[in-house]
Amino acid sequence: MSLSTPEWLSKHGGEIQPAASGTGCMIFFDHQPQYFVLPRPAAGKFGCEVTQTINGKRLEGGDTYVTAQEAVNGGLEDLRKALGW
Repeated sequence: MSLSTPEWLSKHGGEIQPAASGTGCMIFFDHQPQYFVLPRPAAGKFGCEVTQTINGKRLEGGDTYVTAQEAVNGGLEDLRKALGW
């Protein structure tokens, strides 16, 4: 999976690193993990689970995507909207 930190995230001091499992990614602020973005199977496609690491709170997004990469990108967009950026 190809990951690069989106401009909106880097403007706020964030960065993306691949998750240890090889799927999904971790979002870091000030070198601390804050969010986990993980593609999940959904209706023969992929959905995305975005979880805040410090409290387990999940962002609910109901969209489905053809590929896991698209699902991660969709999860990042859901996070951007939730943060108001």
